This record gives sequence, structure tokens and C-alpha cells, in this order.
Amino acid sequence: MEVLQPSTAFCRQVKETVKQICDFLKEDCFENIRVQKTVKGGSAGKGTALQNKSDADVVLFLSCFSSYQEQKQDRKYILDLIKERLHACKQTLTFTVNISEPRYKGPNNTPRSLSLTLCSKKTLESIEVDILPAYDALGQVSRDILLYTEVYVGLLNASSDPGEFSPCFTELQKKFVKRCPAKLKNLLRLVKYWYKELLKPQYPTADLPPKYALELLTIYAWQEGTGSSDSFVTAAGFRTVLELLCRHQEICIYWEMYYSLQHSQIGAHVKRLLHSPRPVILDPADPTGILGQGKNWDLMAREAARHLSLLCVCDTQPWNVQPARPVTIEVMQLVGTTLCMTVSPGITIRQLKEEIEQAWGIPWYKQRLTEPQVMEVFVKDDKNRTATYIVQPTDTVRHLKEQIHTRQGPPANQQRLTYGSRELEDRHTLAHYDVQPRSTIFMLLRLRGGSGPQHSQLPACSPS
Repeated sequence: MEVLQPSTAFCRQVKETVKQICDFLKEDCFENIRVQKTVKGGSAGKGTALQNKSDADVVLFLSCFSSYQEQKQDRKYILDLIKERLHACKQTLTFTVNISEPRYKGPNNTPRSLSLTLCSKKTLESIEVDILPAYDALGQVSRDILLYTEVYVGLLNASSDPGEFSPCFTELQKKFVKRCPAKLKNLLRLVKYWYKELLKPQYPTADLPPKYALELLTIYAWQEGTGSSDSFVTAAGFRTVLELLCRHQEICIYWEMYYSLQHSQIGAHVKRLLHSPRPVILDPADPTGILGQGKNWDLMAREAARHLSLLCVCDTQPWNVQPARPVTIEVMQLVGTTLCMTVSPGITIRQLKEEIEQAWGIPWYKQRLTEPQVMEVFVKDDKNRTATYIVQPTDTVRHLKEQIHTRQGPPANQQRLTYGSRELEDRHTLAHYDVQPRSTIFMLLRLRGGSGPQHSQLPACSPS
């Protein structure tokens, strides 16, 4: 902590300078665009800043972005404007640190941020600050964070590159790391120091996995190895991370903190990512963010194996941590009977069938397992308004009613759904009624205080 953490004086100078820049961007940078809020992310925002090798993200949520598509389309124009105004800002304001000339950053000549280097006028300490304009997808983030289901469905429908809109979820990424105890944050600093000072100089031109992937791997190791206790030996944690890196071809980790695999569309997307070639590390705040795919994990594993022989860790016992988090899956028969099982992501289909045989008595060779397909259905209400829902054939009618209620619809117990002139019962699945993709389901409302519908005649229903 004493060696790797930035000095208190420099942290204060950076905080003051970043606040000045944010105030300038809010008040003087734009004419017809309002900065709705600013959020500081990166290691400085998460409380894991590393001396001379740290970064801070300043995310500007702008009123001119009303969708992910607008952020992608207009980001270059906004960055050009910010760069021009920041240059003028440096000429008129006095800062406690030296600020480098703004420069663009982003993959494939498509800038996503402006980068500044803040350097202390008295010491050699420095920090890189990235300014990122973003769409305010989350709105006001409350202390008690709920699952942002509709936000993530919109993100998946935007159909962009993995992690393209991760800045929109900076607040959630920040909260995920910031809640960690101080001792874990020091372990994160140690892992990042190893990455920046011992690994990267060995392979200066290699396309290595991002350090955020290592941060998430370290948090996973702490959670699984200590039961989330803040009482641990740092050397044991460091050795555990190095050993996991040596087994990178087995790594498959994810969290269900802000999004749930139980939602049909989100779950189907995340499960596809979990089937990707290992290692798989998913961003807990962004279900599209699969970290480090196609990077040189083998080089990182090679250095991890070499450093495992160091005196500081060779005599320390690692935590008992498996490289893949167990997954909970639901097996459902078409008649609606379900079975929940917690299994290793590496389980074979044959092994899964044998476990089903033990539970249900169905011989494994008579089983045919298929993954439910996501499909669209249309729900038309009594005012002739139609809404589209993403479901699976194995979803129950009750689940669809709850989706309707989530989207400002009536409570589930007040809905009466019909399809093909049949009323749909809550306990049955959509497959039970042979609901087809892009079918239209009609919704009536039950009279309050009674069980009958508000309209006596049911509309005829059929696939559209």
C-alpha cells in the first residue's frame, strides 16, 4: 500500500483539476447541449489508483444522446468540440498540475475518448484521464440497485460490438469495485503493478488482455477463495491469481448482479457468450462486455508461471478456487415440469443426461435436449394497441404476464390472455398452447372485484 498507492497530495491535486475540467465542460463547453451528469470511473474512481501508472475516466452524459445509436453516430463531432474547447480552457484556467495536449483514443481510427495526462508540478507522479461522451442509459442510479432489465434489452437490440457502450455503465462498474474492502483493493494494485511493470515490458507490442479482465479475475478469486472475507494473506491471493492465469483455457466467470440470466433475451445472449472459447470473463455491468477475447493469454500465462517461483509466493498456499463458476440451469419438459440443477460449465451432455435420469428416471438414451429458441410475440390489448415481447417457448404464461406488467401494463392477476380462442392458464408454458413466433396474443382485463373479463366476447386469435 505504501509503495503502490499515489500520494495523498497528488490525489487531491488530481481531484481538484478533474473537478475544474468537469465544471468547465458543464458550464462553458456547449451551447445547446446540456451535461446531465459526470461520473468519474477508471482506477481513480474505483479507489484502486496505482502510482504513476493509473487512469481516470470522466464520462459525460449528454442531453444530445437519446439512444445508443446517437452516441455512436455523433460521438466524433462531440469529441472534436471538446478538444477545441479544452485547448482554450488550458489557456484561461490555472491548474495545480501540468496538462498535456488532448489526443484521441479508440480502436480502428474511430475515436471514443479524449485523453489527457495530468502530471504533478512538484513530483514525477502522473495520471491519464480519458473523457468519454455517453448516452445516459441508466438515468438516476439509486443506492439500492435493481436489475436494469429494460435498459439491457435496449442495449442488446442496439446490436453493436462487444463492450461498445460500456461507458454508459460506468456507475455500475465503479460500484462493483468500490464496495470491495481496502485489503482487496491493495491486492488489485499488486496485480495491476505486476501487469504493468513486469508483464507488459516483456511484450511491448503484444495484444495483451485488458487489465480490467485481471481486476475481475482477482475479485472472483477473492469471492470464491475467502467467502468474500476481508481477512486474508495478500501473498496467497496473488498466487491464486497467477495460478488461475496458468489455467486460462478453463476460465469462465460471470456475475448476476445487475442483469439476470433468467430473463429470456438477456439470458440467451449471455449463455451464448459463456459458450465462447475460453477464457470467458464477463463484465458484471455490461452483458455485451466479454473481456480479452482473441488476446494473447498464453503470453500472460507464461509470465505467471515464471513468477510463481518467486520467494514471496512459492511457500504460500493458494486459495481453493476453480477457474469456472458453477452455473444453474433449468431443464423443462414440454408438459411444464422443471428441474433446476447447479453444474460445472464443463459438464458434458452425456453427464447432464445421466443426472436427469437420476432425477426423473428417464433413460439417458431416450432424452433429446434442445436449447429453447428466443422468439417475438405480439400482445394486443382491448384498445387495439400492440406491443412486442421477447419470450421462449418454455416461458410460462405467468412469466409473460409479468413482462407485460413490467412494461407499465396491468398487474398479472388482472390480465386475461387468449390465443387461438383459448384462454391461457398461468401454470402452462407457451409451448403447451403451441404459440408460434410472431403470433398475436390478445389481452383483456378482469373486472375488479370479480373474475370475469371486462368484455364478454373474446376476440378470435391466430398466428399473424
